[in-house]
Amino acid sequence: MTPSSSLLAIRPAIRPAIRPAIRRWAPTLVLVLFLGPVLVACEVPEPDPEELVETPEDPYVATPDDPGAETPAPEAGVTEAQQVFWERLEALCGQAFEGRPLEAPEDSDWWEAERMVMHVRECDDDEIRIPLHVDDDRSRTWVVTRTEHGLQLKHDHRLEDGSPDTANTDYGGHTATGGSIWRQEFPADEYSVEAVPGRESQLWYLEIRPGDAFYYGLRREATGLRYRVEFDLTRPVDAPPAPWGAEGTS
Repeated sequence: MTPSSSLLAIRPAIRPAIRPAIRRWAPTLVLVLFLGPVLVACEVPEPDPEELVETPEDPYVATPDDPGAETPAPEAGVTEAQQVFWERLEALCGQAFEGRPLEAPEDSDWWEAERMVMHVRECDDDEIRIPLHVDDDRSRTWVVTRTEHGLQLKHDHRLEDGSPDTANTDYGGHTATGGSIWRQEFPADEYSVEAVPGRESQLWYLEIRPGDAFYYGLRREATGLRYRVEFDLTRPVDAPPAPWGAEGTS
């Protein structure tokens, strides 16, 4: 028997054995043959490393009930988050913004105010003073200070003659954590608690959303007391008169 006749003899036996394999793999082979050129044509080239631009991480948007991704309290000085927050506050220096209450007790006169204006009036290396004007009342000034262990918020209240309102001034607190670049919280300090019993569970907070809004507020967990005021940073307004007791005023 010749070699060619031998192959002819075994061909009928091979065909039944390979037919199932052909049926099984034929669809896959067709897809590979069809999609291969398509995938090659759609391949995205790797970007030029020199054209890459790093995008800063800004994952958090503050909300009234969420203080944000906080960092531990610093052993000395301010944290990186507090420094960013401070610089954002400094960037507002010299400007004034109109606001409106979002939360306050029902009997608060803040609801009746026709106009509320905050004025980032004085910015020193470690102190920023922000008078709050409620209609013609120029008695309030928020004082934010950089300290050896973070940030401090105090409330400077003056009478119309410029003298301190001794019954209601110098209260506030100091940061207990590093806070976030968006929000800093100030639990009531010992002086504030002694001045007004019940402040043990109270804290004040400041929020800055650059180019959007500034928020001042307080929470007293034991009683549910809430204040929250929003100031529109997109529309600066004319600076108001100096607050009562400011240097150079009578």
